[in-house]
Amino acid sequence: MTILSRKKAITVTMLAASALALTACASLAPYGPQMGARGQGYAEQQIETNRFRVSYNGVGAAGPVADRALYRAAQLTAERGYDWFEVTQRWIDGRPDSAGGVRPNVSIGAGGGRYGGWSTSGVGVGVGLNLSGPSATSTTLEIVMGRGEKPNRAEVYDARGVIESIGHRL
Repeated sequence: MTILSRKKAITVTMLAASALALTACASLAPYGPQMGARGQGYAEQQIETNRFRVSYNGVGAAGPVADRALYRAAQLTAERGYDWFEVTQRWIDGRPDSAGGVRPNVSIGAGGGRYGGWSTSGVGVGVGLNLSGPSATSTTLEIVMGRGEKPNRAEVYDARGVIESIGHRL
C-alpha cells in the first residue's frame, strides 16, 4: 500500500467515524409526551368516543418512530378500557400510508454535443450520501378502539400484546 492510498483509507475511515458519531448524537429522546409544537414525543387528539389520532415525532429512522406511535395507540386503548384498536389511516412524514424508511431515488442525466468533426454523448447516474445525520420523522395513526374479540384483519392490533412486545424496547 502506498503512502497516498494509506492517507485516502485513513480519510475515508475518519469520515465514516464522524458520520457514525453524528448519528449517535441525534437519536430518539426518551419515550414521553411531546413538550412543544415541534418537539419529540407523542400527542393525541380525540375525534369520537372511540376514535383518536395518535402522533409521534422523533429524530432518526422511521421504524422506531412508527413503533412509538403504535405503542402510544396501544397504551391509549388500554387506558380507555378497550381491548384492541384498528389503524384506519396512517401518515409518515405527512404522506398518506407510505411504507416509511428509505425511499430510493434514481437520477439519470444525458447529454450530447459536437467537437470538431466528432459527435459525443454521455449518460450519468448520481449517488448521494447524506452526512448531516438523521432528520425529523413523524408517524400519525388514526385508530378506532374496540372491546371483546379482536377482528381478524391486518391493521387490527391487540393493545396488551403491542404493549408487551414493543414496551421493552423503548
